[in-house]
Amino acid sequence: MPIRWTSSATFLEYPLVSVAIGPDPSKKELRGHARAIIAIGDIATGVIALGGVACGAVALGGLAMGGIVLGGCGIGLLALAGLALGYLAMGGVAIGYAAIGGLAVGYYAMGGVVFGKFVMGPLHQDPQAVEFFSKLWPGLPIPPGRKLR
Repeated sequence: MPIRWTSSATFLEYPLVSVAIGPDPSKKELRGHARAIIAIGDIATGVIALGGVACGAVALGGLAMGGIVLGGCGIGLLALAGLALGYLAMGGVAIGYAAIGGLAVGYYAMGGVVFGKFVMGPLHQDPQAVEFFSKLWPGLPIPPGRKLR
C-alpha cells in the first residue's frame, strides 16, 4: 500500500517534509520519490534524506550520497558505511583521504588490511599515521614504542 504525504509548510518554496513509500500506479511510479527538506521514501532527496537510495546533506540509506552519510554503501565527505567512499571514510571497506576499516585504502589508512602513503595496521605503523589518527580520534590507544612529538 503506497504512502504519499507532503507537508503544507515550505522553506524557500521547498516542502518541509515529504514521505513517499511504495508504488503509485496513478503516477506510474514503481518507487516513491520524496523531495523535501526532510525526505523519507524509497528514494529520498533533501537536506535530511532517509530511504533506500538517499541523497542529501545528511543521508541515511542503503545507498547514501551526500555530506554526512550512513548506510550500506556510502559516498560523501564523511562516510560511515559497509562500503564507505569519502574524504573521511569509515567502514568494512573504506576508501578515502583518511580511511578507517577492515580494508582501508587512503592517503592515511588505519585498519586490518591497509594501503596508503601513511598506514596504521597490524604489521606496520607509520609515525605520521599514528599522529594523524591520534589527533582525529582523541583517546586512540598509541601502539607500544610510539610517542607523539
